[in-house]
Amino acid sequence: MTKDTANIDVGDQQAYGEGLSADELEEQSIDPEDLGLSPELVIPPSVPLNEPAGGVPPVIDTLPELESAAATLRSYDGPAAIDTERASGIRYGQRPFLVQIKRGESPIVLIDPEAFDDLGIINDALGDAEWIIHASTQDLPSLRMVGMRPTKLFDTELAGRIAGLPRVGLGAMTEELLGYSLAKEHSAADWSTRPLPAPWLIYAALDVELLVDLRDAVSDELREQGKLEWALEEFDAICNAPEPAPKPDPWRKTKGIRQVRSARQLTALRNLWYERDILAQNKDLAPKRLLPDSALIAAAKAMPSTVPQLQRIPGFHAKLIKRESVRWVRAIRQAAHEDDPVPYSVPSTTPPPIKAWDHKRPDSAESLRIAKEVMADLAERYALPTENLLTPEHLRRLCWDLPFPSEDEVVQALNDYGARPWQIGIVAGPLAEALATDD
Repeated sequence: MTKDTANIDVGDQQAYGEGLSADELEEQSIDPEDLGLSPELVIPPSVPLNEPAGGVPPVIDTLPELESAAATLRSYDGPAAIDTERASGIRYGQRPFLVQIKRGESPIVLIDPEAFDDLGIINDALGDAEWIIHASTQDLPSLRMVGMRPTKLFDTELAGRIAGLPRVGLGAMTEELLGYSLAKEHSAADWSTRPLPAPWLIYAALDVELLVDLRDAVSDELREQGKLEWALEEFDAICNAPEPAPKPDPWRKTKGIRQVRSARQLTALRNLWYERDILAQNKDLAPKRLLPDSALIAAAKAMPSTVPQLQRIPGFHAKLIKRESVRWVRAIRQAAHEDDPVPYSVPSTTPPPIKAWDHKRPDSAESLRIAKEVMADLAERYALPTENLLTPEHLRRLCWDLPFPSEDEVVQALNDYGARPWQIGIVAGPLAEALATDD
């Protein structure tokens, strides 16, 4: 779909936006006449895409419309470009408030998932089509919430990383590889708003308008670099990954928790965290928007036993929070009298913070320093980020568990951690050689 900008005549200028004027070309030592072009011609560095070629469809929010959309998507062949819009940091959880789909040459479909129990009918209509998603690990959890899960995936953002592109945002990749610029000013909007404003819908529709073309372009880049099979391994791993297990003790991720010094205070923090989560879910508000972590930490440290004491703590005087004062005080009092307060620390199956390695396992610390140098060299050689060449947590676990591994041990360990075969094939030999000891 990339337009040959060298053939744009002067009359097309307004349609494509401001580009390089003749004066600007002259400043860059480019003479339009040397290119066989009119000196009055404006050559845009990229073509602003202001709306999809087929226009922006209405948002689907009734069952007959959803059934019609499913029939339309079923009637087209080819991969399906898919995106979601969420209200992260505003509403509770990560559910989608808009789902955008374009399959092959089909018209764009915009669906309000809030209007339906689930979107299983759309999932069925897509069958075994390849789903093209930009930054799929952000969208797939939301799509699973509404009954949608791919059997085959192509992640354009991850493909861009493996291809070594300097910028991998959707707008940056679309501009670099296709020559179109996309407006991104509504990315942080509150997508739970109803009705959705027309400019937002244009933005949302454009997110899937060129995804198929972008997939083809970045595939060509990967193929030329001999990396396409690496990317396909990554996509299969994401697509076939099991549902993530709930994280134990999520309250221990509260920002500022290190300020809490006793088991009783930690128990109060736990109680407050869960009370906030229940209230946030009931009010459909992001928990931190309802009450910031700093307020929970302050209350857990102070352990107020009365409502007036609580309301002197910053964060607890907002109208909604004040109405729930008894809830917060009760949670703190229960912690004060808990027969079995939460332990101050819990056993971990992961390595400790790196700053503790020199003291706890100096051999592992030295191995990690060597391993990082090896990974940096390999990343430069293969022109991709180190974190995509091997997950940093896998490298840390390897050096912590096996500071002087043989190549077979490296292969087995990385395989157990979940590294992909292409990654193991590149890094196992160099890491084993660099970490070998003469002992």
